[in-house]
Amino acid sequence: MVERSISPSPAYGTHFRTAIERLHSERRYRVFADLERQNGRFPRAIWHHPEGPREVVVWCSNDYLGMGQHPDVVSAMAETALKTGAGAGGTRNISGNHHPIVVLEHELADLHGKDAALVFSSGFVANEAAISTLARVLPDCLLISDELNHASMIAGVRNSGVEKKIFRHNDLRHLEEILKAVPRERAKIILFESIYSMDGDVAPIGDICDLADRYGAMTYLDEVHAVGMYGDRGAGVAERDGVMHRVDVIEGTMAKGFGVVGGYIAASADIVDVVRSYASGFIFTSTMPPAVAAAATASVRHLKNSGVEREMQQRQAAATKRALAARGLPVMPGDTHIVPLLVGDPALAKAASDRLLERHGIYVQPINYPTVPRGTERLRFTPTPFHTDDLVLELADALDETWAALRLEKMAIAAE
Repeated sequence: MVERSISPSPAYGTHFRTAIERLHSERRYRVFADLERQNGRFPRAIWHHPEGPREVVVWCSNDYLGMGQHPDVVSAMAETALKTGAGAGGTRNISGNHHPIVVLEHELADLHGKDAALVFSSGFVANEAAISTLARVLPDCLLISDELNHASMIAGVRNSGVEKKIFRHNDLRHLEEILKAVPRERAKIILFESIYSMDGDVAPIGDICDLADRYGAMTYLDEVHAVGMYGDRGAGVAERDGVMHRVDVIEGTMAKGFGVVGGYIAASADIVDVVRSYASGFIFTSTMPPAVAAAATASVRHLKNSGVEREMQQRQAAATKRALAARGLPVMPGDTHIVPLLVGDPALAKAASDRLLERHGIYVQPINYPTVPRGTERLRFTPTPFHTDDLVLELADALDETWAALRLEKMAIAAE
């Protein structure tokens, strides 16, 4: 019989309860819906409700192209699992350096036109490990980071222990001011994303590369919300804009457009080897299982050669924006597949999300602080090729009813 663990002393427990109560009082406490994806029926899923299972339509998945259910991807995972077993058996430097992950890294390096690539357990780990390692290896390195960079990039900056400067979001003038004040010979890395996933806006990658060349800086680009979905072969916005070869380090994920899981970097052979050799987040983490690596490879290969999914996603994203705007709903402007709907209050965002799920069978999570600034709370929709025109109209009707029921303000964006 296994004995139950002893609870912490009351003094400790009070602090834990207070921390949770603070989230409740600020209307930021997160509740996870118990969802079960249905292979072949995406974006529909089963919601395991206390009163019994219900079918819902998922409108906030990061499986942006539905590749998590693609027959080639599912078959590659199943066949490899039957052949190799479930796990990798260790870290890469002990016994976990299996053939499917080596193949995946070659595929990712080719995708981005780089010498090499390195796979991590997640995109978060990839950013934290790569940024902190590169900054520590470079002498007297300065990290220059966009103010809206993802938490994983911020973690990498903090854990590096080096000096940092923050430039205003996508503000080239401010970035140049920072670069001008730093001796050209000093090592420096500009950190930025291609698509900022909460607003759906895009970085001026080529212009940032121009500044990096002018002032002797490296560039580190996070493409996690773009890989698979932009560019002729799905390599991201840098490929689409014809500047991929100018970026020193590209970080991406297999968990979004590619529909599987895991993160990676692609860069020169020396950069990848330094991260491989020095990054604790890589060295001391068990390897991605062979079946997962095989599935990711199948997805990357498919999207290198197929533009159908990308075209349909852009079509349905545009259709969703038009349908919501036609109802006077406050769609935040942007040119990407992200469709944010401004609410501006955490309690109302949660109430809207709850009503959409309970009344309309539509699942979308509220996005609150600290993911977005206070006062900009929102619902964030991610249309995929599988969100049909009928589903788009059903969403617009449901949001219209929800906005009226909760007395939410319409045309908030247009009024600005």
